Amino acid sequence: MAGTGLLALRTLPGPSWVRSSSPSVLSRLRDAAVVRPGFLSVAEEETLSRELEPELRRRRYEYDHWDAAIHGFRETEKSRWSEASRAILQRVQAAAFGPGQTLLSSVHVLDLEARGYIKPHVDSVKFCGATIAGLSLLSPSVMRLVHTQEPGEWLELLLEPGSLYILRGSARYDFSHEILRDEESFFGERRIPRGRRISVICRSLPEGMGPGESGQSPPAC
Repeated sequence: MAGTGLLALRTLPGPSWVRSSSPSVLSRLRDAAVVRPGFLSVAEEETLSRELEPELRRRRYEYDHWDAAIHGFRETEKSRWSEASRAILQRVQAAAFGPGQTLLSSVHVLDLEARGYIKPHVDSVKFCGATIAGLSLLSPSVMRLVHTQEPGEWLELLLEPGSLYILRGSARYDFSHEILRDEESFFGERRIPRGRRISVICRSLPEGMGPGESGQSPPAC
């Protein structure tokens, strides 16, 4: 999809953060697929990275996910955070989730190596509810959403380090989403070199699940 010259939405002064196949897709997902560049300060990004690194370092990168959706990754579920990190996650909750939404008690942390990628998938309703929100650390990447019934309808999000992305509603269930591998990592004509990327993902509670319950980690981005 690189180089198609199709519609781009400028959400903030400077580079565009969202590209779409058509104005109708852009309008449909305007509130369902959101990017907030610069959500984290450099200091906040370093705070999260420092806290996560010792735990991630104890794990090996894997190349076969349980549903074959991720390649070159390690992951963990984390429920205990430092005071500084909790304050960051509370800002995510306020920015991305409604007052009536309950979050899963654990936060999903996904570490992709530089050659890692996430294949197109639609998250299972068994693992998380209507909204997910992810912080991107270390490396920029491109997330692509493609309509499950109309593959010509797509949206791309540029996720720079320190950004927050939010997927809800139609973006979650009517569109697949993926993180492009390095050799495919373009945002329009712009090359987005991939390095190691960590995402810190908060999820609303699946319908019918109690706050203390948890399931297998979903292949969220």
